[in-house]
Amino acid sequence: IVRSRPEGGYEIISGHRRCEACRELGIEKVPVRVQELTDDEATILMVNSNIQREHVLPSEKAFAYKMKMDAMKHQGRATDGVLAESSSDSARTIQRYIRLTYLISPILQMVDESRMAFNPAVEISYMTPEHQRWLQAEMELCEATPSLVQSRRLKEMSQSGTLT
Repeated sequence: IVRSRPEGGYEIISGHRRCEACRELGIEKVPVRVQELTDDEATILMVNSNIQREHVLPSEKAFAYKMKMDAMKHQGRATDGVLAESSSDSARTIQRYIRLTYLISPILQMVDESRMAFNPAVEISYMTPEHQRWLQAEMELCEATPSLVQSRRLKEMSQSGTLT
């Protein structure tokens, strides 16, 4: 699926991987469907097609849901329920994925690499970036990650200003 660009040519909305595979095989022409889409409509369509992939990293899913939520807000129809209608994830799970976008990059990478569990990472996402940096340094030093209960306690301490 492509849309026309104001300056000429087309922008691929869905099918990037298929197009790239064709290029690798030396195929120069591929069938496309041209659709006229607003930026928000294009974002929503792109996210829907990408989230359907078999292997999607937690960070990819998190930023995809956030992009889709933002696009839907622009259209005046964003709610967790509406977002969940077009997904296999519940509204609560989508909220939790979006929370991952508040993690500092090294901690988010740990989640992507399965070195940190999803639920503790969601709790840590509520900590200030400075506190996350402290925690990340300790996790690297100790080669360990906090449990869900420990993550909740760290979150509470960060929010109350008692984490030192």
